[in-house]
Amino acid sequence: MSTRKQTTRQRRQFDASFKLEVVRMVKNQGLSVGDVCRTMELGETAVRRWLAQYDSELASGTGIGKPLTAEQQRIRQLEAENRQLREDNSILKKASAFFARELK
Repeated sequence: MSTRKQTTRQRRQFDASFKLEVVRMVKNQGLSVGDVCRTMELGETAVRRWLAQYDSELASGTGIGKPLTAEQQRIRQLEAENRQLREDNSILKKASAFFARELK
């Protein structure tokens, strides 16, 4: 019986700027996905997902997953801020109505 030492590979994480650079290598420099994957030691599935996300962000303004482009990052940030302000406004309206009733 042979015993194999199992090594658990930790999942690598990449920031948006790295992903965007990889996408630009394929889109702007005309490199194939396979070439980029071999050069950068990346899996094709991840790179193809990043390409789909980038295309989605350009086409509809909304992407899947964490945004790649600076514009999409800013849009997501503003959307979150907008949601928070709407919630705050709703709470203030309810509190105002409650205190108005109490003063009568």
